[in-house]
Amino acid sequence: MSTQMSARIPQQESTRKSPEVRLLSGNEALALGAYHAGLTVAAAYPGTPSSEILESIAKFDGVYAEWSTNEKVAMEVVLGASYAGARSLASMKQVGLNVASDPFMAAATTGVNGGIVVVSCDDPGIHSSQNEQDNRHYARLAKVPMLEPGDSQEAYDFMALAFHISETFDTPVLLRSTTRLSHSKSTVRITGKRGPTGREIAFHRSPEKYVMLPSSARLRHPLIEERLVKLAEYAETFAANQVSWGDRKSKIPHAGLGIIASGIAYQYAREVFTKASFLKLGMTYPLPQGLIRDFASKVARTIVIEELDPFLEESIKAMGIKVSGKEFIPRVGELTPVVIEESCRRAGLWDVGGKGREARPTSQPRPAVTPGQTGQSPLQASALPKRPPLLCSGCPHAGIFFILSSLGQRSKLPRSRATLPKDSKLIITGDIGCYTLGAYPPRNAMDTCACMGASIGQALGMEKAGLKDGHKIIAVIGDSTFMHSGITPLINAVYNEGHITVLILDNGDTAMTGHQPHPGVGVSARGQKTQPVVLEKLVEGIGVKNVKVVDAFNLKAVRSTLNQALDSDELSVVIVRGPCSMLLPQRSGARCVEPEKCNECEVCLMLGCPAIRHEDGHVFIDGTLCVGNACTLCEQICPRQAIGPQKRT
Repeated sequence: MSTQMSARIPQQESTRKSPEVRLLSGNEALALGAYHAGLTVAAAYPGTPSSEILESIAKFDGVYAEWSTNEKVAMEVVLGASYAGARSLASMKQVGLNVASDPFMAAATTGVNGGIVVVSCDDPGIHSSQNEQDNRHYARLAKVPMLEPGDSQEAYDFMALAFHISETFDTPVLLRSTTRLSHSKSTVRITGKRGPTGREIAFHRSPEKYVMLPSSARLRHPLIEERLVKLAEYAETFAANQVSWGDRKSKIPHAGLGIIASGIAYQYAREVFTKASFLKLGMTYPLPQGLIRDFASKVARTIVIEELDPFLEESIKAMGIKVSGKEFIPRVGELTPVVIEESCRRAGLWDVGGKGREARPTSQPRPAVTPGQTGQSPLQASALPKRPPLLCSGCPHAGIFFILSSLGQRSKLPRSRATLPKDSKLIITGDIGCYTLGAYPPRNAMDTCACMGASIGQALGMEKAGLKDGHKIIAVIGDSTFMHSGITPLINAVYNEGHITVLILDNGDTAMTGHQPHPGVGVSARGQKTQPVVLEKLVEGIGVKNVKVVDAFNLKAVRSTLNQALDSDELSVVIVRGPCSMLLPQRSGARCVEPEKCNECEVCLMLGCPAIRHEDGHVFIDGTLCVGNACTLCEQICPRQAIGPQKRT
């Protein structure tokens, strides 16, 4: 590690006059580096070659560490912890990132609060896996920075860098290891003690950042592109990207053969080519294009030595630079010094001479993206009437969101009678489904939304991050989404002793995507009757002791049940059950507003029901939209009892 690079790493105050030196595996070094960098929450699912990372972290005081139900849940837990301000880490083997890819991509979109590092341990050579995938592609797919340490010292040092980059650029950081790095041991100079644990542990509402409805996601995408441009600029001066020239005696900045490598492949290449010039990349996405162009211009021939896919090689070729590599370096299996030497000898690369060539013109800088730019055509951007997304008339979700909105003081309504202590703060982690619309006004009753099934894991992560000061955390998820990917995080909450409240909104339908059935409905895709999965039995079977079922259209019962759940010190699940209004066979008993009783308090408008309108200074109910007797929510909440069935004339 160069002096320059060490100066760039966020330093912790040393506790010794001279650094302690330890013999550590790459996994042990990653764990210790994360601990010294202020790690607060760590989650993982075991899988070789990554397992020892969490096992090592679990030995440290002051860090919450859990084995999660799977990698997706682990990613969701650390995402929730990050939103609460904690520095967090998820570790997994290469195929585990496939499982965690949904919340991983969501984290790349929302960004972070406390820093997030995702450690992916790839397995070249397939020592203990079902495939040999190269997870460097995930960095490009998610447009997040990627670091690749080459030994245990860098594994230790890069953790501080990764958290610093994460919080500086509002992004998760992918740190890629491999089997050989994870399990090999080398000496590590321990340069610090445990540092600051991220930001203040607190959650600050920011729906446009954390609730990824389409309207928010459209605003986040340009920011991601801007972030990538800034990261590319940062990569040019990133101290872990280092050049070493082969002709050291003459100090001439050119040599015959120039090698670009990263990670453990760099160590092998240095062992084989003792006189070549090297560009060692510690940050492999985005690439430092200027540095690469300058290096390639000063050597006679440039090759890339990397394991598995030609990830670096193809990116450098796309820059217009002539490089080679995979014509002779194997695409399969683990590299070794012997494999590299034999491959290069067969390619005639053992004695390459020649002077440096003139530098190529530098590439044009990437254009900045204007925040909010969507690329719409004039027709798309024309002044069409706006139609805000709304829950349907008679939606069973409307009542619970009305209560949550007033309970969390998200609207102008007085605090709900399902009362929290006056100084309590309510956090509502949301999920994917019709109920996601609860994030919109007038309810404003959702604080996060990342991907399907994430609400429960995020709620647990927030709790484990150490939120205090009377915070109450509620996870909201639908019945179909719960079947999709909510069961595993609930198992995780049971196993890891969570103290959160989970609301399962059971409308007996997969409504948002077109009313398809799911296992809880008991009807197959062909319309045949099957054995339905009963939610309350499933939840009890998982191990949840406090399980309640309540009618979605009985607001008094919903308030009371929610109040009991929030007062409980144990994990609570409330199933709020009511049929989707689109599945009602018939509608009768439409409601109306009696003008002589109505004082325009507008409490009924807080339901967000499209049948209730306020026009020309009067509130009225559109009888063609009202579902009548099947709902009656507006009638229940009207403080003046001004709403009732239409009177027949």
